[in-house]
Amino acid sequence: MARIKDITFDTPHPAPIARFWAAALDGYAVAPYDEAELERLRQLGIDSTEDDPTVVVEAGPGRARLLFQLVPEEKVTKNRVHLDLAIDSPDEQGFQAELDRLTGLGAVLQADHQQWVILTDPDGNEFCLTKH
Repeated sequence: MARIKDITFDTPHPAPIARFWAAALDGYAVAPYDEAELERLRQLGIDSTEDDPTVVVEAGPGRARLLFQLVPEEKVTKNRVHLDLAIDSPDEQGFQAELDRLTGLGAVLQADHQQWVILTDPDGNEFCLTKH
């Protein structure tokens, strides 16, 4: 039976968008760069992790990783798949606090519906924050 290993984002800016999602999601962090990974980058002619063409954001075992891979083109249409985010405190105050936190990280509010809001990440990828 198949399982989700990675949820992959195509992006012209892997490192900063990976940091956005690592900060946005509870328990996720940009995967650490060990010496082997730094050597792999050097062999590609890359001197900085900021220029890494493939950045991984991970959580604990059994949780899907987020993979951010470099592509040259910008996003031009609506996502066909998106993430729905939920919070532990679904009351209005908790919801507003999380919405404020996400927009403080760089998300942009696109639409406010009765049970959810639609936001975009700094690359323009849509995602939802649910109220329940």
